[in-house]
Amino acid sequence: MTDYRKDSVTFHKVTEDEAGQRIDNFLMRLLKGVPKSHLYRILRSGEVRVNKGRIDASYRLERDDELRIPPVRVAERAEKAVPAGHFPIVFEDDALLVINKPAGVAVHGGSGVSFGVIEQLRRARPEARYLELVHRLDRETSGLLMVAKKRSALVKLHEMIRNDVPQKRYFALGLGAWPSDVNHVRLPLYKWHTPEGEKRVRVQEGGQYAHTVFKVIERFADLTLVEALLKTGRTHQIRVHMQAIGCPIAGDERYGDFAANRELARDGLKRMFLHAASLKLPHPLTGEPLELNAPLPPDLTSYIEKLRSHG
Repeated sequence: MTDYRKDSVTFHKVTEDEAGQRIDNFLMRLLKGVPKSHLYRILRSGEVRVNKGRIDASYRLERDDELRIPPVRVAERAEKAVPAGHFPIVFEDDALLVINKPAGVAVHGGSGVSFGVIEQLRRARPEARYLELVHRLDRETSGLLMVAKKRSALVKLHEMIRNDVPQKRYFALGLGAWPSDVNHVRLPLYKWHTPEGEKRVRVQEGGQYAHTVFKVIERFADLTLVEALLKTGRTHQIRVHMQAIGCPIAGDERYGDFAANRELARDGLKRMFLHAASLKLPHPLTGEPLELNAPLPPDLTSYIEKLRSHG
């Protein structure tokens, strides 16, 4: 295999199996050990080129694209062994795998994480010729995660996601009383990166159109359990929409109330209360309607029971 971590420019032609991936994710796998912040810097600066042109980090690779990769050097270090990962399977056939991802597990390696769900699945299934993430869940979010087992399925699923076809419902616990007159939140979201390469999102005019439908499930003294239906699928959409209307997600360390989160942790909530609970979409190859569900995990269920017992 070509070593891309050296002193000269190298070129790489995208294969059929590599097509469909975002360029930032592809580079993270190709240039193992290179800091994420450096990868985003060489993308922003135009040092990485596709077919001799500049691209941004969200560009999706196409078959036979020619990548120009600048010189990248990293200190040699022992690679950590990736353990095989066995996750609860909600649905599987020869084209699609849907698992119930536990909280605390990243979906892929990078940003200080040696490996994630996809690397663990590949290690657990060495016979699998193709396993690619269809979408992402934040590390602390639990619930339904789709993995394509065929490129044709990945291409079709990405087309469906671009057209907002999948119906994704989440459960979230908000800090404070949910406004009784708020059901539809339509606020544009602007995505940016910190100098360290960390993703951030804020409500800003000129950002991407984003629409979430919220439904109150249960009210507590100073918290509200809501269901969130994504009408669009933007990065951190539910988290930022809930923050924007003054009801941030309990336990959210990036967009939440830090002082309140400390109190919640002492009371037993050890992570962000966000769970991808249901998914409706046509099967990417057969068109058969799929309706998949992942129940609220025990840690979140027990916290809700504790809130109920407080009256």
